[in-house]
This record gives sequence, structure tokens and C-alpha cells, in this order.
Amino acid sequence: MTDRVLALAGLVQALSQVRRIADTGQANTAALATVLDSVFRIDAGSPAEVYGGRHALMPGLTLLKDYFEGRIADPQLPRLAMAVMQLERRFVRDEDMASRVHRDILALGDRARADGSTHPDVMAALGTLYAETLSHLRPRVLVQGNPHYLGQASVVAEVRAALLAAVRSAVLWRQMGGSLLDFLLAKGRMREAVHVALR
Repeated sequence: MTDRVLALAGLVQALSQVRRIADTGQANTAALATVLDSVFRIDAGSPAEVYGGRHALMPGLTLLKDYFEGRIADPQLPRLAMAVMQLERRFVRDEDMASRVHRDILALGDRARADGSTHPDVMAALGTLYAETLSHLRPRVLVQGNPHYLGQASVVAEVRAALLAAVRSAVLWRQMGGSLLDFLLAKGRMREAVHVALR
């Protein structure tokens, strides 16, 4: 369950940055770098390694703790998380799209490692990849925010890059055996796993 919770923390950490970018035009750079880096760690040995260590997921784990304790500050986050989980199911069934995304991420990997995953050019490339692939699937993930920022191409690219990172975490969540039933049948175990991960 710990591995599933780490993947879920990556998902909500990515989506919290989606919301922050859409509202303010700026991300928490460290929190965003953690989830964008995960996009390029395709062959990591464990979920913790995907994110560069459990400590890097503290923002996401804290959000999960708040959610399970009924203290979620942003009611849009659970809605976005559900939409991304539904999108992930359609994405993995589309073999051509999954192959395209995998290929383009590999091609961008060297640049991301050299310049950093939060470099504007890297985020622009990830945003374009999302726009050309996953954004065509249904249901579309609708992001609300400040129209002033969402009218700027660079901000939209950052939002899409963070959404791509959220989908990467959703894929990992499924790979670790996670499902929506966990929220019905294993909520207590998930809450305990979050508390353990935060220690």
C-alpha cells in the first residue's frame, strides 16, 4: 500500500501545481520539478526512486493526509484527480498514443537531464506532447484558473506539462495495483500508509 500511496501523492502533487499555475501563473519550483522529473524516470526501481526519494513527495503526502482527514483546502483537487484517473485508463488502452508519448519522452530525456525538467523549453515540449496526444482523449481534463494567466502560452504549456506528470503518476498508481475501489474498500489502510510515509 505504501507504493500506491507514493504514486497517489505524486498525482496530487502534480495537480496541486496545475491549480497553482492556473491561478497565479507560477509553480512551486521544487514541487513541480519532482513530478516533472518523474516523467523521465521510466526505468526506476521503485516508486520512491521515480520521484527522487520519498522526501520529495512531502507536499503531495500532506495533501493526501488532509484529504483523508476531511480537510482538503482545494475542492477542485479531488475532481481533477478523478478526471486524470479516467484519462489514464483511456490512454493506456490506446497503444499508438502510448508509444508516441513514450518515444517523445525518451527523445527529450537528454535535454531534460542537461537543462532541468523545469526549463521553459522542456516544459514547452512536454506541453506540446500533451496537447497533441492526451488532450484529444475523453473525458477532457478541464482546468479552471485566472483567465489572465490561462491566456498566456507559456502558462498553458506549464499546466499541460504538469498534467502529463499527473498522468504518469496515475499510470504508476495502477501499476502498483491501485484502483478506484481503494477509496471505497481500503480508505483506512491508505490513510495509515500516508501517516507512515510522512514519518
